[in-house]
Amino acid sequence: MVNTEFEALMVLASKRCRDEGELQDIRKAFGLASDAHRNVLTHTGEPYILRCIDVARIVLEKVGLGYKSICAALLMDVPGNLYYTLDDIRLGFGDKIAQLVEGLQNINKILSSTNAPASLGKDEESERQAENFKTVLLTLGDDVRVVLIKLADRLQDCRHLDTLPKAKRDRILSETMFIFIPLAHRLGLYSIKSEMENFWLKYEQPQAYTDIMSRIDKDVSARTRDVDEFIAPINDALNEKGYVFEIKKRIKTPYSIWYKMKNKGVPYEQIYDIYAVRIIFDPESPRTEREQAYAIYSIITRMYTDKPSRTRDWIKQPKSNGYEALHCTLMSKAGIWVEVQIRSRRMDDIAEKGIAAHWSYKNDGYLSETGSDVDNWLAKIQEILGSGDINSLEMLDIIQDDILPNEIVVFTPKGQQMSIPKGSTALDFAYRIHTNIGHSAIAAKVNMKLAPLSRKLKAGDQVEIITARNASPKASWLSFLHTSSARRKVLEYIKANDPESLQTAENMAGRKPEEVSIRINLLGINHPGLAEEIVNALKKIDGIEDVSISELQ
Repeated sequence: MVNTEFEALMVLASKRCRDEGELQDIRKAFGLASDAHRNVLTHTGEPYILRCIDVARIVLEKVGLGYKSICAALLMDVPGNLYYTLDDIRLGFGDKIAQLVEGLQNINKILSSTNAPASLGKDEESERQAENFKTVLLTLGDDVRVVLIKLADRLQDCRHLDTLPKAKRDRILSETMFIFIPLAHRLGLYSIKSEMENFWLKYEQPQAYTDIMSRIDKDVSARTRDVDEFIAPINDALNEKGYVFEIKKRIKTPYSIWYKMKNKGVPYEQIYDIYAVRIIFDPESPRTEREQAYAIYSIITRMYTDKPSRTRDWIKQPKSNGYEALHCTLMSKAGIWVEVQIRSRRMDDIAEKGIAAHWSYKNDGYLSETGSDVDNWLAKIQEILGSGDINSLEMLDIIQDDILPNEIVVFTPKGQQMSIPKGSTALDFAYRIHTNIGHSAIAAKVNMKLAPLSRKLKAGDQVEIITARNASPKASWLSFLHTSSARRKVLEYIKANDPESLQTAENMAGRKPEEVSIRINLLGINHPGLAEEIVNALKKIDGIEDVSISELQ
């Protein structure tokens, strides 16, 4: 059984490796790992080496990494056993593979040494998880492949949750939701992210998972023919135009359906993108890739009625994690909404394998204009982690602004798209552009109309920031800024330039916007009804939740 599984891995590896030498290194790693884990069984009674092969296969298939990462996955649990040390791996495989194994061992040591005792309170547990998250992120600066392999390792754990004791299963699920799912999202590993999310839903919300799976199963059996009939004319039209392409069908994942139902308060029937079709095409050349994507979009929207509010152009301005595609939602002849995703082969690779595919294309000289986005994000993470005066929970707040998927798209005055966290204000947008823009901001124009810096932005808004040379950050800004990164920049400025107001600033930074109270003195106003008019006007301003008039006693 072990040899059969390993040979299946080698068949896949032979398509990825560049020469026989790389394949021989994988065989050598398997031999050493097999010897190190001889007579070692998992808690289910299977040879432990099978788990190593599983992780290596995920590294290869789901992440798309090369032979060094495959070797590291096979060897990650070798050092520290009775037979071999890290020096043995360094001697047999070189410094780079040894460094990957060492990085993986360091993550595992931290996670295993901070298992939460039952007595931990909620705040203590959050601090512990934040510290773990920080530890994992620190490895990004050494070699991002360490985290990519660890994601594969964690996915293997999730696939066997039903065999684990409840306490261990709960710990793995908590770490997975808190640490690994956000990382998988930000690194563009959508396949791994989705699978982990579904496992989390299955064990943490079992009734919801069962109900949604039942609805999906019924819909698939009832709608398969409808979706096939929807695809057929698209297939004919693209063949007629001479495109080289394939069309894949996809059903929205149980977790994403549950998340949308929960957060948007909509029933299952009002989720329009349960059915999705992916058109993956091979462009004639890298230069024609974008043009051909738009041409395909034009063809299919002439065939079916689209829902404009659901159109997303992630090609003109890709997501911050490198994701590129054209999304549209079309009404089929059977009366169901079908989401269509248009991707080139390169875009699809990056969508499925994220950062690994991104760098693979970079090394091959075939890279989109957004290739530096992930590199810039990694550099930003290192800058945040390098701040010595920030604790783990504060660090987590800042990083979550960039990692978590709750984003909207707004536009600059020149029409460039920018992804920002939902709930961001015009001032958050200013700081997103550049710290100096935020520091010198005095007002904004939203959709060509003058607006305060506190204006909450909506998807599709066009935003222009008005600045002045003599402007500077104010403590009051902290009452409405949404993102932790922007609040931190304001606090740092005040600490350096206006320390007398630091306490006031820190107090405001700790409040939620709705907790900030503003009192306006209307004494001396004699015009009948004017106070009421002012109150009514204030109620129309974004961000003001409650306005009332009180008489002085």
